[in-house]
Amino acid sequence: MNTTTESKHLVLVPGFWLGAWAWDGVVGPLRAAGLTPHAVTLPGLDPAAGDRGAITREDHVQAVLDLVAGLGGDVVLVGHSGGGTVIQQVADRIPERIARLVYVDTGPLVDGAVHSNQLAPDLTEMDFPSWEEHAAQGASLEGIDDDGLVRLRERAVPHPAGVARAPVRVSNPARLDVPATVVCTSIPSQVLKEMASPAPPFHTELFEVRDLTWVDLPTGHWPMLSRPNELAAVLAAAVQP
Repeated sequence: MNTTTESKHLVLVPGFWLGAWAWDGVVGPLRAAGLTPHAVTLPGLDPAAGDRGAITREDHVQAVLDLVAGLGGDVVLVGHSGGGTVIQQVADRIPERIARLVYVDTGPLVDGAVHSNQLAPDLTEMDFPSWEEHAAQGASLEGIDDDGLVRLRERAVPHPAGVARAPVRVSNPARLDVPATVVCTSIPSQVLKEMASPAPPFHTELFEVRDLTWVDLPTGHWPMLSRPNELAAVLAAAVQP
């Protein structure tokens, strides 16, 4: 069904282990701001998902492409963490349909980069890490209260390993013409500007984006859980002309 509205559509793509539920605290304020949010549960991230070993990166990209195809008017893609490369690849396919990309504690990767090249070849799904493992990987829990941590662990599901293992593939130079906003939550923008490059450890093409806006929202890796109202305000401001 084609959905046409004067409102801007915000497609909210969560990071690894998360479903559409992760945006629950954000969608209400976005609607109140006159926007139309679409929170996404990517293939394999539903608790009732079957064989996650069969899910590919292309499945995730195609799911968002299919959603965008049913929307009329302006479409803004918001990607958190591992969802950042999903929206990047969608913009690579259909840059003319995307009004803006918003990267939440994430960014676009260079062609050929992978999220993890250390996974065992026979691993089919990745369990949600311990808090200690998250901290070691730089995923700060700052701002999430005890109830929020319980909810996060209870609702997180294993992530398809094939998605993390597969390289990002982008080739359309027009993707770099799509305006982008980087919402810096774990690392201040000034620090990230000095550290980020196509080389390790970030492997990012951020500085090739021709229209790039930086926004600081100091908190941890999951601002939709730690500061949902503030994140919604940042997203609403980002989509204004």
